[in-house]
Formats: sequence, structure tokens, C-alpha cells
Amino acid sequence: MPDMNYLNDLVVQVRRDILRQVHKVNSGHPGGSLGCTEFFVALFQELMERKDGFDMDGKGEDIFFLSNGHISPVFYSVLARSGYFSVEELNTFRLINSRLQGHPTTHEGLPGVRIASGSLGQGISVATGAALAKKLNKDSHLVYALCGDGELQEGQNWEAIMYAAGNKVDNLIVTVDYNGQQIDGSLDTVLPMGNLRAKFEAFGWDVLDIEEGNSLEAIIKGMKIAKSKTGNGKPICVLMHTVMGNGVDFMMHTHDWHGKAPNDEQLEIALGQNPVTLGDY
Repeated sequence: MPDMNYLNDLVVQVRRDILRQVHKVNSGHPGGSLGCTEFFVALFQELMERKDGFDMDGKGEDIFFLSNGHISPVFYSVLARSGYFSVEELNTFRLINSRLQGHPTTHEGLPGVRIASGSLGQGISVATGAALAKKLNKDSHLVYALCGDGELQEGQNWEAIMYAAGNKVDNLIVTVDYNGQQIDGSLDTVLPMGNLRAKFEAFGWDVLDIEEGNSLEAIIKGMKIAKSKTGNGKPICVLMHTVMGNGVDFMMHTHDWHGKAPNDEQLEIALGQNPVTLGDY
């Protein structure tokens, strides 16, 4: 059984990391990062089978691709606190020549980052290719990907979704951060996506919902169900219903904090709602 007290403490600490990263450089994307904090903690601390060290081949372990790369603050925090690089390196977020750029890149060799994901709509394609490579290598481990709901407005996703189902890529689990918000407003205002479950099912995917996408317990339970569905001839889609800005009351349920950093006063209020647990960097 996972140590839920530790995981919950880590969630709070990661929120602090996100807020402090974007505040320091007055730049970044806190809203979606906060909304996916529980998912990243659950994935890297409990769900994925990871080996020691990092290599780009990813053979003999589960691997993860972040498609909506603008939520890099949560990705970097959880990577650091999962041992991929030092927590102190979070101090370099978005600085010139840092390995921790605003959107993840690969040219500096940051452990844990497998693709550059500044351009939306590409992660499912890459994850599908990686999953096929695992099949060719007779590697029974899984490939995970996370994408945003607004990101699914990009057409390349649906090409990949069609391809993955058509080729029975059943070692792939794609999670959709389903918060109903994007940078310019609500999903329904900018471009309604309709019934995402019906769409994925029509393309031949096995689909499940995690209604409480900001609950560690619900995420772990739901993702374990998703894992149990692999190997049955269909790729898996998890519709994870989250709240943008979760954990900071004035950032929740709005697109306003999609890409805006808190000022000094707002930072103190936000940190006060998330008291230090495991130690700031």
C-alpha cells in the first residue's frame, strides 16, 4: 500500500514548488500545473515501474510523455522530487541557459524529459510510436502520455488516435487533463469538444473516467484500472476531471491563471494555503 500521508505531503510541496518557480521569474503556467499535481505525484511515486537512472531508450521500464508542455513547473518539481535531478535546480526555472526551460526541451539532456513539447498536439503521436517500439523490442512495460483537453482541438491528435486503435497499440495509456479551460477561456466558449468519451470510443479506444481528478486515491484507483485494461487489443484513454488552479482558492475554476504568475502578495496567500511539508528548495 502506498504511504498516503507522504504522497499528500508531497502534493502540497509540489504546489509550493510550482508557485515559487513561476513567481521568481514572473513567467509560467501555474493553473494547469496545479490542476495536475496529484496526477504527477501518483504517476511517478506509485503507478509507473521505473528503473534507477535515466536513459532515452527507456527499455525495461514504463515511460511517460508530457504533451501539454506548458505545465512544465509541475513536471520539473515531481521529476526533481523523484530523484531525476537535484531539487535545488528548480531555482533555475526559465533562466537563460537553464535546463529547465518554460517548455521542456531535450538538447540539454534533462533527465526525465524524452521529447520537446512546446508545440501542442504531438504527444499522442510520439507516445504511440514509443509504444510500438516497446512491442517490437518485446518489452512488456507501458507508455503513458498526458495531454490537455483544449489540446485535442489540434488535428494531429485524431490522426494518432485513429492510428493507435487501428494498430492495436494496447500498451498505451493516454490521460486527458479534462478541466474545461484553455488560455482564451472555457473549452465550450473557444471550441466545444462535444462528447470526448464517445469520440475516443468511436475511434476504437477503451475509455474510463476519473471523476475526482484531484484526489490521489481516485487517481491511483482509476489508473490501476486503466493498467488492468492494457493488453486487450485497444489503447486506453483516461478522462481525468480536474480543477485548474487546484489548491489555491483564487486560481481555481478559471482560465485567468493559465499563464500568469502571482505577484508577491498573491504568492504569500497561496503559500499560506499550502504550508511547507517536505522543505522548499
